[in-house]
This record gives sequence, structure tokens and C-alpha cells, in this order.
Amino acid sequence: MKPERLAAFTDGVVAIIITIMVLELPTPHGTDLAAVKPILPLLFAYLLSFINVGIYWSNHHHMLQAAKKVNGQVLWANNALLFCLSLVPFLIRWIGEEGADALPVAAYGAVLIMSAAAYFVLERALIAAEGEGSKLKEAVGTKHKEWLSLIGYILGASLAFVSPYIAVAIYTLVTASWLVPDRRLEFWR
Repeated sequence: MKPERLAAFTDGVVAIIITIMVLELPTPHGTDLAAVKPILPLLFAYLLSFINVGIYWSNHHHMLQAAKKVNGQVLWANNALLFCLSLVPFLIRWIGEEGADALPVAAYGAVLIMSAAAYFVLERALIAAEGEGSKLKEAVGTKHKEWLSLIGYILGASLAFVSPYIAVAIYTLVTASWLVPDRRLEFWR
């Protein structure tokens, strides 16, 4: 299979995930700004989630442009990433129904941890499919930012039980660090 086909499949699934996320947003009851106030935490959860899914999609896109080969391991690793990302709409709904409570916010962090791990596994599967001398391996280089992100997600998920707002702040900082696409992969296009 060619990487372009996997990219097209992933594009479709990510589009569905984002569509489901927006459908989870309730309509404000009223026509003034006060009517929006009760759903502001949910709007922020949606914004953070949209950006996170977009970051994964963008980096996935760049990684697959650098890849030359796809095999069964890559397909299943990609499915694992999509599974993790598909849990995000569920968590938005949970946060919307329960508010920024400890368990839903910690669960959001757990999905961020799982997504980061799944992305790493996908990256390794692509490198293994091409061999250790692959340009993709050279392009990804060190993993400092990835490890710091994972530590941030673990810290956030743990601190959610102390203060969900501290956890959300940590998730937001990690997300902000990824807003600029990974240039290491763009180089190999």
C-alpha cells in the first residue's frame, strides 16, 4: 500500500472526529452573552481538542509525506492512533455533562497520553517498514519535545485530582508547544 492511501483514510476519519466534536456542543439558551457563559468550559474543551486533533493530523500528514512504505504493522499502528483520537468526542461530552471535574479531566489526559504513545508507535512502525537507514528516521531525530509532552500529559492527568484547572493549564501549555508543525518532517518532502 502507498502512504497516500493511508493518508486519505486518516483524513476521512479525522474529519469525522472533528464533526462529531462540534455536534457535541450545545446551543446556548438565550440570545445574549450571558447565555454563552454556562457553556464556556465546554467551548474551551472543544477548542483545545480541535487544536490537538489538528496537530496530530498535521504531523501525521508530514510524516506520511516523508514515508515511502506502508505495511500491516503501520496500518494497525495508524488504527491505534485513530482509535485514541476517536475517544476525544466522548470526553468532550463527558466534560460537557459533568463540568471540569477531576475524573473527566484526568481521562482527557489519559487519552492525550494514549494518543502520544500511539503516534510514537506509528512513527516507529513506519521507520521499521523502511529500515533503519530510512530518511524518516533521520528526519525525526531526537524526541525531546515528545518526551516533555508525555511528561506534561502524565503530570496533568495526575494533578487533575488536585485541581482540574491546573491539569487543563498543563494540557494547554503542551498543546501550545506543538502549534508550529514539526519542521523536521517538512524538510524531507
